Amino acid sequence: MEQKITDLIVHMSHSHQQMARVIDAERQVAVRMAQIVHDLPDSEPSFDGIDGLMENAGRVNKNVVSYLNALADLQEALAENLGLVIKEMNAEDEE
Repeated sequence: MEQKITDLIVHMSHSHQQMARVIDAERQVAVRMAQIVHDLPDSEPSFDGIDGLMENAGRVNKNVVSYLNALADLQEALAENLGLVIKEMNAEDEE
């Protein structure tokens, strides 16, 4: 039984590592986009008027929200998997 739990923990560890890699890639995209926004000129930007400016600001906001949602999903997945492991370990103690 302990071997099954160990195998489950190893498998979850690998899946969490892969999720962390995906989130890190999304973080790097968000950082790069922030750098691009920072490099934009402060005076007379050419965004095709207010509509273009609003559209680009919306894209930046969408990417930031996407990144934060990915972090929340990772946290939720970690909590669910940890809960399963703890339940399994408690069940083993009762046996």
